[in-house]
Amino acid sequence: MAAILSCHHSASPATSSKFISPSIPTNRTRFSISHKQFGTRSSSPLPIKCQIQNRQQKGKSFSIKECAISIALAVGLVTGVPALEWSSNAYAANPVLPDLSVLISGPPIKDPGALLRYALPINNKAIREVQKPLEDITESLKVAGVKALDSVERNLRQASRALKQGKALIVSGLAESKKDHGVELLGKLEAGMDELQQIVEDRNRDGVAEKQKELLQYVGGVEEDMVDGFPYEVPEEYQSMPLLKGRATVDMKVKVKDNPSLTDCVFRIVLDGYNAPVTAGNFVDLVERHFYDGMEIQRADGFVVQTGDPEGPAEGFIDPSTEKTRTIPLEITVEGEKLPFYGSTLEELGLYKAQTKLPFNAFGTMAMARDEFENNSASSQIFWLLKESELTPSNSNILDGRYAVFGYVTQNEDFLADLKVGDVIESIQVVSGLENLANPSYKIAG
Repeated sequence: MAAILSCHHSASPATSSKFISPSIPTNRTRFSISHKQFGTRSSSPLPIKCQIQNRQQKGKSFSIKECAISIALAVGLVTGVPALEWSSNAYAANPVLPDLSVLISGPPIKDPGALLRYALPINNKAIREVQKPLEDITESLKVAGVKALDSVERNLRQASRALKQGKALIVSGLAESKKDHGVELLGKLEAGMDELQQIVEDRNRDGVAEKQKELLQYVGGVEEDMVDGFPYEVPEEYQSMPLLKGRATVDMKVKVKDNPSLTDCVFRIVLDGYNAPVTAGNFVDLVERHFYDGMEIQRADGFVVQTGDPEGPAEGFIDPSTEKTRTIPLEITVEGEKLPFYGSTLEELGLYKAQTKLPFNAFGTMAMARDEFENNSASSQIFWLLKESELTPSNSNILDGRYAVFGYVTQNEDFLADLKVGDVIESIQVVSGLENLANPSYKIAG
């Protein structure tokens, strides 16, 4: 089980979440995204070492003013969509709107771990029927006091029954080369469910969330063991580029300046090369070149945190072997398609109702910045979205299908909102999955 990464901070009075003004601070990075219809996220529970501030915020309710703003912003999604472009002052004349029925669909999945599990290229109903009730424990825990444990027990019984009934189908879905590992994880999952049952019987509400997290890690591991190699061939024109054929995990350590409540923080990020092999591969290649080490945060306005614009006139990575800017294509994978779409937004393809495999749903969704009018202009500039998911339901916001998502911050994501322009990325290091990087250009001399 992965270790919990900590952020070092001192306790200070919590400030209430505010919606962001339409104005955008200017900075030297020219890739920008308008944020008129988005708000910042209220804090959610963090690992123990990062909970002091959030515990004070947890009981806060929206003011009437904030509720009015929320409604106004939601209406804005239906009545007009701002352009997403280099300039923050320009707007599209005739934006294409998503279908209203999609806009008002059910609540989005906001947990980055769940999004990553559902994004895996597998089709095994049996393991999903185990996964879903375990994830639903999160909703059950929103009930106050020990009454939540009755609902947790129902979730657990459902998951246990699904595992017992579907175990043969789950095992048959494991890749042959990974079967032994997958079976071992299933054993740990069964034992862990028994342990969670004991936690519930002991009425130990505080012990549920951590055990749930452990069980879902086992589920995710089993699901990854169902993937047999890389599931498709990348188009020929991109096959020589750095490609992440699978997943990788990186730790980004940020040194925070001029913030009495936070000094430094390590963010864990999972990169998904199954659905964005070119985009994720480009990033891992730059990480291995130490491209981002020592670079400042260049935009932090409550809507996104952005970096990646190097010093000097260049606005992307200059490949020393060519002395030219290396750019990558827009890359978006949608449900029902085995290969990503390249070079076109979903709007341009007429896929207005398509569901992206990696949606802008989680706080800390990681994507490539680019020129709005040049789909294939992304190079090194990256951003993390700080969003209020309730205002932009799953696959219905103005970013999905227009910008390439390639990962999610899975630990300490809430602290992204504390970063400011001038804070320094001390390092980004690959902690697992480097073996999945094909065509690593950083190994080429020059």
